[in-house]
Amino acid sequence: MSAVPLRNNKAALSDARTVTVLGATGSIGDSTMDLLRGARDRYQVEALTANSNVEALARLAKEFDVRFAAIADPARLGELKDALAGTNIECGAGESAIIEAAARPADWVMAAVSGAAGLKPALAAVDRGAAVALANKECLVCAGDFFMQRAAKAGACILPADSEHNALFQALSSGNREELVRVIITASGGPFRTWTPADIEQATLEQALKHPNWSMGQKITIDSASMMNKGLEVIEASYLFALSADEIDVLVHPQSIIHGMVEFSDRSVVAQLGAPDMRIPIAHCLGWPDRIVGPSARLDLAKIGQLTFEAPDFERFPGLRLAYEALRTGRGATTVFNAANEVAVAAFIAGKIKFGSIARLVEATINDWIRAGNLAPLSSADDAISVDHNARNRAASLLPQIALKAS
Repeated sequence: MSAVPLRNNKAALSDARTVTVLGATGSIGDSTMDLLRGARDRYQVEALTANSNVEALARLAKEFDVRFAAIADPARLGELKDALAGTNIECGAGESAIIEAAARPADWVMAAVSGAAGLKPALAAVDRGAAVALANKECLVCAGDFFMQRAAKAGACILPADSEHNALFQALSSGNREELVRVIITASGGPFRTWTPADIEQATLEQALKHPNWSMGQKITIDSASMMNKGLEVIEASYLFALSADEIDVLVHPQSIIHGMVEFSDRSVVAQLGAPDMRIPIAHCLGWPDRIVGPSARLDLAKIGQLTFEAPDFERFPGLRLAYEALRTGRGATTVFNAANEVAVAAFIAGKIKFGSIARLVEATINDWIRAGNLAPLSSADDAISVDHNARNRAASLLPQIALKAS
């Protein structure tokens, strides 16, 4: 059962909306706060959180007159208290404070805390039946079945905030589940779309960070260059919309104007289009089931001129192949896929491995994990976090071997 509403339910959310933003100082949080800034009459901000940026968190907390602010780094609590001195804003620090922020009574929660650390706060919002705009991949990649079951049980509404999943969410409302043939997630192809395998192998950090369309954080930009991000999105789509791997296709679309498509049994294909601006899908989640006025540029297709498409190359971008394999394997394999990729990307950023070794480390970690007989269903957040932690350790132990082979 999916907790994603495939047809709009006007009774699902209240008209007067209070919101909480988990990860308010990151790129998704920044876009969310920009939208809230333009619609102050419609929203009251209950709580904000940040990882370690006390100055930015305190500034936002005072600007939006929030009730509660939390910093993930417990060593920064004193700084946060000093920064909020003279206000009535409550504050806290550490994991428990981030979870408290999510558990506070807001109608709508943006879950944008990155990494496995975002799982428990998102579940705290889910368990009280909130509308959760999900921008944290790990909630689904690491614990998809468990997460969506909890959401369905609590009556929580999961709103996809990623551009591709939000596009599918919108397009899916054109038909019923039994009429669905497949969904199509589009990919820009990243900066290495036309590169040879040899050149991709030797790509530098600077080259990997030059995304042609999107302005994103360092980790996700590198994932886009390797197409690991598209693999993660395939896994997310499977859990979000209760789809099999065979019902999800990827199509390279360099212009990043069509973000997702859905094919129905009558062979109609419904697509969602928009400029490559994260404020568009976030605005859709923020206003749902209605729409709000957004600040993004209007789409001018005449100016763009043409939209082109290509099949993805699984040989040059093996990360996408590995994601499908992990999804079909199940039983924690997608958790291992994500954990190993995070270790690999960090190693690439640190100059310890070549770009082409990212996928090799992920594949080696998954294969090693399977050979050791570690696959098992995940039934709790602690299960997912444990697998994530152990898979990171396994990837780290394999790192020197992978680096040596590529040298």
